[in-house]
Amino acid sequence: MRTVLRGLLVTAGAVLVPAFVVGALPWLRGDDPAQTVLRARSAEQELDPAVLAAIRRDVGIPDDPVTGVLSWLAGAVRGDFGRSWVSGVPVSDSLGRAAGISVTLALVAALTALVCALLVLAPSLWRAARGSGRVGRGALATGAVLAALPEFLLATGLLVLLAVHWGLAPTSGWSGPANMPLPALALGLPAAGALGRVLASAIDGALAEPWVRVWRANGIRRRVMLRAVVRRSVAVAFPQLVLLFVGLLGSGIVVEAVFAIPGLGATALNAVLAQDLPLVQGCVIVLALLGLAFGGLGVLAHRWMLGPALRSTGIPQSTSDSAGSARWALVAAGALTVAVLAGLLRDPNAIALTDRLQAPTSAHPFGTDSLGRDLLARFGHGALLSIGGSLVVSAVALVVGLASGMTRTRAGVADVLNAVPPVLAGVVVAAVAGPGMLSAVVAVCSVAWIPLAVHARTLTAEVRASGFVRTAIATGASRAHVITRHLLPSVFTPVLRHALIRLPHNALALAGLGYLGLAAPHDSPEWGAILAQSIDYAETAPWSVLFPTAGLALLGLTAALAPHAPGVTRPA
Repeated sequence: MRTVLRGLLVTAGAVLVPAFVVGALPWLRGDDPAQTVLRARSAEQELDPAVLAAIRRDVGIPDDPVTGVLSWLAGAVRGDFGRSWVSGVPVSDSLGRAAGISVTLALVAALTALVCALLVLAPSLWRAARGSGRVGRGALATGAVLAALPEFLLATGLLVLLAVHWGLAPTSGWSGPANMPLPALALGLPAAGALGRVLASAIDGALAEPWVRVWRANGIRRRVMLRAVVRRSVAVAFPQLVLLFVGLLGSGIVVEAVFAIPGLGATALNAVLAQDLPLVQGCVIVLALLGLAFGGLGVLAHRWMLGPALRSTGIPQSTSDSAGSARWALVAAGALTVAVLAGLLRDPNAIALTDRLQAPTSAHPFGTDSLGRDLLARFGHGALLSIGGSLVVSAVALVVGLASGMTRTRAGVADVLNAVPPVLAGVVVAAVAGPGMLSAVVAVCSVAWIPLAVHARTLTAEVRASGFVRTAIATGASRAHVITRHLLPSVFTPVLRHALIRLPHNALALAGLGYLGLAAPHDSPEWGAILAQSIDYAETAPWSVLFPTAGLALLGLTAALAPHAPGVTRPA
């Protein structure tokens, strides 16, 4: 009972803390909310003290954040989310439409990601179901490239090519099924890369289990074998799919902006910029509750798919090698290193307006940007920021994710915070510490650990159900002994692989914050800033976006193809 009560308190805190933080945003930034609301209503009106006082009185701006948040929560418990400070429309009306749009888009994008991931893995899985192979390196490479695709660049490319030039879909808005395919592809294709890597790791683990060898020896039909392996693998990856769906609810802000979709993410961002606190708090609460609900469904689905094995000693644990290749990983890393070193020998800030948007030549192998700056130089110097920041984020996320996932096996804080968009975290951190690369790293770290925590939580639940762990507990092994000698060795390797495959994803998250001016300065050579500067020239000067994207792809290939030491499970 005490454990359940503690879990409820922790979960409630995870839901309420974001509301408090968002409610204190104007005070954290040292701004006057009345001025921001006035600017949102009419940018040309003068800041008359009488007008500001009238705005405070009319919309009910509180004197301090604590009073304001407590008053808003008291109404929210009764279902009254207040009225927008800017438009005066009831927040519940705006949230209902925005939530419906975001849930639909996230569902279609998650299904797109799952289908694409399974299509990439299908040939390798079909061969492995009969022989002793593992998921092929080609599948891993394809997944890594997909995971490295910048969502805002992919969205812009789909919009220009399929909607504008070919007229196959509407260019903006959300009026029916015709508006769904392009934004769903822009969100789903990058997500398919990360999901495919998790599925590949789960499939490798399933194929290495003893029952697979027994079935092969007894001549079980390939279709039956394939069905069993997929079920066993999806049981591990299903919580990640649920987590992916919840994350897509709030993380598609840039895609929603490109296609002018009035979803929860775009609504929350616009409300943050206008300091429309009732609307921001409503968006955050809805996202948090959706995260908690779907996270709980993911845990229940995982237990249902494993069935009685999770409550007995029916889940075997075995070692499995990586399908990576040291040779091809070195090739990808070598190509990236050569390009970075070549760029570091050049001046990234030398402007030559006569060479604007010049195609690749011997003098400028990567071409030039809109100011005539050498893109090879900017690529090399930007790699230090992009790759370095992504490595820091991944290392922190790995440590926090393992610690959280191995100590908590129910839906809770991770599932709640997963629905909070990184952009909102970036806005809050920037409000406290100011915009910059360090603030962006802190903001991405605050959410990057969550997928790893859920992955570790899923694997931990399975390891706890194995015979050797139950035996260790029955013989009096301490909790620390079980964690360090059994759980950590079994869980560490697959979660490490997951952390590595998310390197380009973390770099893209930093790039997204840079795109909004919350990370590296606009003229910085950081890859995200380069993409933000070059996105308007992608059609006339494609090389300006090609090479930063290729750098992210090489980073993903290096992480995906690098072989890792197999997990080792030691008996008690």
